[in-house]
Amino acid sequence: MTVMNVVHMRVKPGHEYDFINIHEEMPSSEITGLKHFWLIRSGERSLIVVGDWESPEAIPAARPAMIANQGRLRPIPENLGDGRGDRALVRASGALLARLSARRTFAESCPPQVTPCIW
Repeated sequence: MTVMNVVHMRVKPGHEYDFINIHEEMPSSEITGLKHFWLIRSGERSLIVVGDWESPEAIPAARPAMIANQGRLRPIPENLGDGRGDRALVRASGALLARLSARRTFAESCPPQVTPCIW
């Protein structure tokens, strides 16, 4: 089963490339269960982290490695206000229900464990 997690952060002015570099330097071999990692710019100083994991258990199992990297990241995110802290706009994880490919129809893109495919 593919499991994804999504986290949104807005970085302080002048720290966007610091944030990107820290993630590029993170030793992915130490994050057991991580299949893919994407860092997406969604606006000015607004970044979204997306992880693709082997199983639901892989995310909590990888927390020690991720926490070890947080010391370097801690001063970079901007507080989003309204009690949301520095990364609360989107913070979720769950099973992948559909995957759409440009060369396949929507029905062909559904993972085999999801029947029928729901969008």
